[in-house]
Amino acid sequence: MSYTKFNYQQVTFLTSAPDIKALPADIGIEVAFAGRSNAGKSSALNTLTRQNSLARISKTPGRTQLINTFTLAENKRLIDLPGYGFAKVPLAVKEKWQKSLSEYLEKRQSLQGLVVLMDIRHPLKDLDQQLIFWAVQSKLSVLILLTKADKLGAGARNKVVLEVREAALAFMGDVRVQAFSSLSKFGLAEFETVLDQWFSDTQYSG
Repeated sequence: MSYTKFNYQQVTFLTSAPDIKALPADIGIEVAFAGRSNAGKSSALNTLTRQNSLARISKTPGRTQLINTFTLAENKRLIDLPGYGFAKVPLAVKEKWQKSLSEYLEKRQSLQGLVVLMDIRHPLKDLDQQLIFWAVQSKLSVLILLTKADKLGAGARNKVVLEVREAALAFMGDVRVQAFSSLSKFGLAEFETVLDQWFSDTQYSG
């Protein structure tokens, strides 16, 4: 498969939106990032773009309640969706996020792929599975990115990746699984390759 190699260092912040209606025009290609509030989503975005403060890493998980949009190239965007599943967030806020997430996944025409980040030590929680199910139902490609891979030795890490790959078959969709570490940059090249393939999909370029 031929694809364009993108330079993720050139990613810039575009806008923060409270809901789908406030997002940029629905053209081109978007890749969205989603995960539990402590899954290391901000760290992964910062590692990908080689920018220490592109995505703000909050000391209080669940702080980000907006859809943050970043520009990679013309009509190519990275979308940082609000973290989910943090216990201390009020129920009303959780429900609003859930509505925003499902609305975005179902209605956003330019959305090409969804990166679902999970701590490799605690993969496939209920909300993670629900999100992947939504994505597959919406005919989206999914990458399960198992973060904090440096916390496990090679044997344990490979075991989890294989187990999650096996479990992902049940979603009956285009779901890939990969280990990743923001700290050691383990899996970064493979992660970029998946994104490059998604952003190169010409049938989605508006």
